[in-house]
Amino acid sequence: MTAFKVAIPARYASSRLPGKPLIDLGGKPMIQHVYERAVESGAEEIVIATDDQRIYDVAEGFGAEVCMTSAEHHSGSDRLAELVDLCGWSDDTIVVNLQGDEPLTPSSILLQAARGLDEHPEAGISTLCAPINSASQLYDPHTVKVVRNQQGFALYFSRAPIPWERDALDVEAHPEHNQAFRHIGLYAYRAGYLREYSRSEPCDLEQIESLEQLRALWQGVKIFVDVAEQLPGHGVDTPEDVEAVTALLKQYENKS
Repeated sequence: MTAFKVAIPARYASSRLPGKPLIDLGGKPMIQHVYERAVESGAEEIVIATDDQRIYDVAEGFGAEVCMTSAEHHSGSDRLAELVDLCGWSDDTIVVNLQGDEPLTPSSILLQAARGLDEHPEAGISTLCAPINSASQLYDPHTVKVVRNQQGFALYFSRAPIPWERDALDVEAHPEHNQAFRHIGLYAYRAGYLREYSRSEPCDLEQIESLEQLRALWQGVKIFVDVAEQLPGHGVDTPEDVEAVTALLKQYENKS
């Protein structure tokens, strides 16, 4: 059985939806639904990392372990690096990062990401992907693409359509044989890598593409990328998402 921790970063500040982790979804704050998905994964420890006392108090109120972290972090990975130090986790500890606005993430893929790292000791990070099945996804810069080698390790991540069909001139065409995969932004890290990351500077590729994982590839860190057994559910980014996710959560809980 793979042993792993789950870290749930939860910030109060949000440009589109301030106080997002505390939004009520069917009678519970969103952060509680996220926490429950982590519990279902079988993680040996789950910690909510926040920079806001309101979130801290609510999470502590429903029985979660909570850690107060700095409000000055530039990235979620930096917040995780602080968390692993505050918790005293060893460098070999596997830490799955579950975002605090993803209450419909299947618990099975948290375990899958952790297992990917556990079974590939040469990797510092593991993550997930899914086949791209439409031209609109392939050419959408908001959909991050990944190319893997034959062992499943990442060669590159990009907002551009990769791999590129050399003779494809029509951007509306989507060749049936195209081996394109979109990246699913769920990560498992070794705690030691998070410590290294927090001490390093951004690289040019990371800044050009605005993708943090490119710093790891630039440094020579291996990233194992598995094809997701299940796809993550709808996240919460806008007021419109709140109603949709509440309905989906009700369906989920009725099935459970």
